[in-house]
Formats: sequence, C-alpha cells, structure tokens
Amino acid sequence: MSELSAQRIKEILKYDQHQRFQYLCKEVNKQQEIWLLIDEHGCVMLNTEDEDCVPVWPNEEFAKDWATEEWSHCKAEAITLETWRNRWTQGLQEDELSIVVFPDKDLSGMILFPDEFEHELTLQAKK
Repeated sequence: MSELSAQRIKEILKYDQHQRFQYLCKEVNKQQEIWLLIDEHGCVMLNTEDEDCVPVWPNEEFAKDWATEEWSHCKAEAITLETWRNRWTQGLQEDELSIVVFPDKDLSGMILFPDEFEHELTLQAKK
C-alpha cells in the first residue's frame, strides 16, 4: 500500500467525477485492492432516486475520510481485486446493486453496474 501525502489527497479531492474514476481504476489495478466502508451489517450503501449503490474508493485514506457522522462506526476495509472479481461483481449483480465510484462529500460519483465496473477495470489494466 502506498501512503498519500496530505497535499496529494487535497489535489485528488478536487478532481471531477470522471478524473476520480480514472484515478480509482489506475490505483485499483496498481494496488490490486478496492476499499469499502464496512459495519456489522456489511458494506455501506448509498441510495439515489434510481439506484442502491455500494461506494468504492481507491485508497484507505479516502474510505476513512467517509467514516464520519452517520458512518462514524464504520471501518475502511480492503477487498482484493481477485476477490472482487470472483465474488463481488456477481453478488452485486444478483442483488441488483450498482457501484458509485469514489464519491465525493456531495455524494457525486460515477454510477456503474457491476459488470461495467469490472469491464472498465480490465480495460484500464491493459493500458
């Protein structure tokens, strides 16, 4: 795992949702892990008008940054990319859940179906 400097974190948090998506794909492929927020019931969920979503982050620092207020009891947990591909993609599809990629504090982030997310990760890995 690579540690991010406070300055680098500030820079990344200024990214728009497309830039955050690109950053997440690059980091996930490099680090071979995806970060979630977990509590005793499972992973944190965000709800839009149309979708129930699982938020994912590229680094522990960004996931932990979300563990405040209503999610202060949650902990950041890494899922290996292999486990994600073997279990999570299909499981999320079966549960009809989407993924919100690296949401910001305004809850803005790209929303993808699990198979789309995996496809994008695979494409980025080939670059």
